[in-house]
Amino acid sequence: MVEAQHTASTMRLADSLEEQAALELLLEASKPPLPPAVRRLHYLLATPFRYRPHLGSRFRAAFDAGVWYGAEALRTALAEKSYWRLRFLLDSPGTPDLKAVPHTAFRAGVRTAAALDLTLPPLKRERAVWTHRTSYEGTQAFARLAREARIQIIRYESVRDPEHAACVAALDPGVFGRGKPRALETWFIAASRERVRCAKEERTGQTWEFGREQLLGG
Repeated sequence: MVEAQHTASTMRLADSLEEQAALELLLEASKPPLPPAVRRLHYLLATPFRYRPHLGSRFRAAFDAGVWYGAEALRTALAEKSYWRLRFLLDSPGTPDLKAVPHTAFRAGVRTAAALDLTLPPLKRERAVWTHRTSYEGTQAFARLAREARIQIIRYESVRDPEHAACVAALDPGVFGRGKPRALETWFIAASRERVRCAKEERTGQTWEFGREQLLGG
């Protein structure tokens, strides 16, 4: 689940499709080069491995190699994304509620013989470490050891999904058997400080809503 504003953002800055194309080329030239291992992949799969942000994530410390995060269920992906929309509001008291923003949901198949599952014994014994809501110190240290052991995928429990379904952290882009994602859908996510609402673009009635307590766990 990723934000889907890249095209609209550059369109607002250009007067024609030709100008937009030129702007996109300039922006592309300013980005870090794609690592050889991801050049065959669609940008939705390749982008997480392109950057080394100064802010860490659950299985990636600051400036470490990239990690692609996915969820086994759509609801879980929406919950994970909704948490960060809520977190943004809570961390910036002067910001008004966030209007509905388009996001792209997609599926990607992964395959590997080098995977670890933190939801199963014996690793499940350290569940308190893997599911800590605010500290990623333990999971980042685990990911570093996993990379040294050439582990490609870590399966873990989502702490944002109220039903605690599973997510995966892909440490190696080689796990993507297909170079392209599939089943792309557009979802709109709107957030207030009390709840986050998710609605599919097509008028199918498919929606999810997550309350503040559900996402924060208390």
